[in-house]
Amino acid sequence: MTSTRQAAASRAGTDAPSPFLLLMMTAAVTFTVANLYYYQPLLPAVREGLSLSDTLLGLVPFATQIGYAAAILLISPLGDVMPRRRLIAMLSCLLVVSLLMQALAGHGMVMVLGTLLMGVGANITQQLIPLAASMSSQQQRGRVIGTLMSGLTLGILLSRVISGGIAEHLGWRAVYGAAAAVALFWGLLLWRLLPKETSRTAGMRYPALLASMLGLLRRHALLRVSALTGALWFAAFNAIWASLALHVTHEPLGLDLQQAGMFGLAGMAGIVGARLSGRWVNRLGAWRVIALALLVLSIGMLVLWGFAYSLVGLAVGIVLIDLGVFAAQVPNQVRVFAIEPAAQSRLNAVYMLFYYLGAALGALSGVQLMAAFGWQGVMVLSLLLSLGALVLHLAARRAGSTVSPAAA
Repeated sequence: MTSTRQAAASRAGTDAPSPFLLLMMTAAVTFTVANLYYYQPLLPAVREGLSLSDTLLGLVPFATQIGYAAAILLISPLGDVMPRRRLIAMLSCLLVVSLLMQALAGHGMVMVLGTLLMGVGANITQQLIPLAASMSSQQQRGRVIGTLMSGLTLGILLSRVISGGIAEHLGWRAVYGAAAAVALFWGLLLWRLLPKETSRTAGMRYPALLASMLGLLRRHALLRVSALTGALWFAAFNAIWASLALHVTHEPLGLDLQQAGMFGLAGMAGIVGARLSGRWVNRLGAWRVIALALLVLSIGMLVLWGFAYSLVGLAVGIVLIDLGVFAAQVPNQVRVFAIEPAAQSRLNAVYMLFYYLGAALGALSGVQLMAAFGWQGVMVLSLLLSLGALVLHLAARRAGSTVSPAAA
């Protein structure tokens, strides 16, 4: 039965992955990316359990995103020169070990190291997305990437609800123990289901592979604009989510961890954004969809700032920022994949490197600003970043940077 599914996936290479394989890949993205965000409602409990200073506490989200960004730079390009199926199996082993390190951590630095390695292991998502893109035609790529991004969005959002609920009843360590078991399951299943591939860039050595990414960045203005705008809006997004639990668990709101995690449900609008933008990108064009999404994101920031101590206001703001971020992400990534089809892993690596460097700096800055200036400080930074992304996107359009024959 497995060989039949693999054959079907292989035949779908000129159109799209089979529905079953696409479903499994989307679910794997969901459960893998969730590992990067379990910490968000857990930070108060982790600080208390390991007696962390504000500086060390800020390193937990920072190390997670830096590990992910490092893997994007150093590991994602390998998807162009070696079978992604084998690469995903190796990353799965690392992910399981790193999650067990966090579950058993007795010192803050062990926790930080575990989160760093977990970020590297979660590079599985950045192998699955280019794999699905390479199996899809240009006409189907928006739909396929939109489906995978819906899974990614779901993983980010449900991670907060799941981790908050488990931690409230079983403790924060149980979250990472359960995550290790789930990662092992998906690693084995992907090894069983994913089709075997041949190398797409034969004969290229690893140093040349990394150097070629810089060449891609130099050659393509579209890649530079997409990467920088993505970094800005994802920095704003992570600054908010890294500090939200710290905000709502203190007075006057005084929520517990499970209640703080429930804000993830409000962010489910991101799934709608990813699905709709995946369908609209071929009708309206990537530029219009991104501009509208960034406008929604900026409005969401204003709502979060103006209704800082209203649960309803916070929920509405979270809906808007998640809708905006993930509606912008899909068309941005689709147009990046269209630049050079033979270099999709490296294009994705460059783009996502900027994206998660922004995430790391945003998360670290959000926690530090929360400690120093409270929620208002976080919101000033996040609003400036989101408006900066919108201004850059509009300016690039005027300069013609977002137009390329391939993306058209």
